[in-house]
Amino acid sequence: MRVLLVEDDPMIGQAVALALKDAAYAVDWVRDGVTAMSTISTQSYDLMLLDLGLPRKDGIEVLKHTRLNGLGLPVLILTARDAVSDRVQGLDAGADDYLVKPFEISELLARMRALGRRQAGAASTVLTNGTLSLDLSTRVAVYAQNEARLSAREFALLQALIMRPGAILSRSELEDRIYGWNEEVESNAAEVLIHGIRKKLGAAVIKNIRGLGWMVDKCQ
Repeated sequence: MRVLLVEDDPMIGQAVALALKDAAYAVDWVRDGVTAMSTISTQSYDLMLLDLGLPRKDGIEVLKHTRLNGLGLPVLILTARDAVSDRVQGLDAGADDYLVKPFEISELLARMRALGRRQAGAASTVLTNGTLSLDLSTRVAVYAQNEARLSAREFALLQALIMRPGAILSRSELEDRIYGWNEEVESNAAEVLIHGIRKKLGAAVIKNIRGLGWMVDKCQ
């Protein structure tokens, strides 16, 4: 899952970005509202973590810009503004959830998983297509009676596929969901991760569509 983190405080931003990378998210971090609006206009994300007290453009303006341009990505507000009126303003402007600073990383991750499930149309922490299942909270995958805990990047790749069962994702689409801006991507990164997943779960878990990319089966 690829996340845009919009946070101007360097200590908070760095701490959150590192925690998200450890939790298998690809994270791009920007520090002001103008850059955030430019970024979401040119890049595709699964979730935006948005501070309100931003330089150049306030977080509410960023949120309104996002919704006025028809972008439906989930938005989780992270802010020190804890007044009821601030929460109401953010939610009315189009936010999906609201978390007041200071917060525990575990709660942030839980709220992100909840938004991811909602986006995928699932109520459970387990995503499944009927034969393959992936637990978002433990990174444990089950396929054809094989069960394995995946590495962070294996998890991110398989999550990208199972969130769109039956859809073919290209190498670049998978890499976008695994790596952030400043992370070096090896030329065969996707193939190496897929090989690792197949070794743990079985060769048929991910299908290779020659010349196009990879997929998991449609929901059954």
